[in-house]
Amino acid sequence: MNTARLTGKVALITGATGGIGAATAELFAREGARLIVTDTDAAIVETLAARLRSDGAEALGARLDVSSADRWARVVESASDRLGGLDILINIAGVVDWAGVEDTEQRAWDRVIAVNQTGTWLGMKTAMPLLRASGNASIVNTSSVLGIVGSGSAAAYHASKGAVRLLTKTAAVEYATQGVRINSVHPGVIATPMIQDILDEQGNQQPDIVRTPMRRAGLPREIAHAMLFLASDESSFITGAELIVDGGLTAH
Repeated sequence: MNTARLTGKVALITGATGGIGAATAELFAREGARLIVTDTDAAIVETLAARLRSDGAEALGARLDVSSADRWARVVESASDRLGGLDILINIAGVVDWAGVEDTEQRAWDRVIAVNQTGTWLGMKTAMPLLRASGNASIVNTSSVLGIVGSGSAAAYHASKGAVRLLTKTAAVEYATQGVRINSVHPGVIATPMIQDILDEQGNQQPDIVRTPMRRAGLPREIAHAMLFLASDESSFITGAELIVDGGLTAH
């Protein structure tokens, strides 16, 4: 059902070809947003953009390595030149390394921090002039339940997602009177390509699912709907908040 909750808004989505990213792009398109969808593979991004256009949306595809300031500048310039501005920034792009503190290689650490943490900051920094010009803008940064609680592994991922959580909060305070709301979404175990091999092997016996009160993995569309709420004017008095979508995993 199209309720046109984003009609008239331009949204930029990173990591748009992944499970959560694609679900978010498809939902935003149905809700009337004009889109610029990005990821590291130009061909796959353009396939997504073409599919959205075939369904009646206005959508541009662009290659974006979120750790590159130059690539961010080009994509934001495209949003300005081709779509006339920007109202919504959805930072989803992310990578994971599962090693603990001693087993994490510095190359893996640097890559996770560059994409998850630096990429989120660069996106906000580069897009902020357009978002401020909107006068009614929203940024949604993707953290994780692993940005709130520890697991005993994935040291770099925890560090990056915890940083995203507090970066979101301080930016929300900084821009609260400038027409830009900034919030974070914290998914729990979600059935995405990032963990699909684990889910295929362990199913609902995967330890984090066992610890989840709802006893299942979440679906990408369930995160997309959280993104939609925070991107839309329905959340107009919400900034600096963390929306946890985890089936109850962090409730105990």
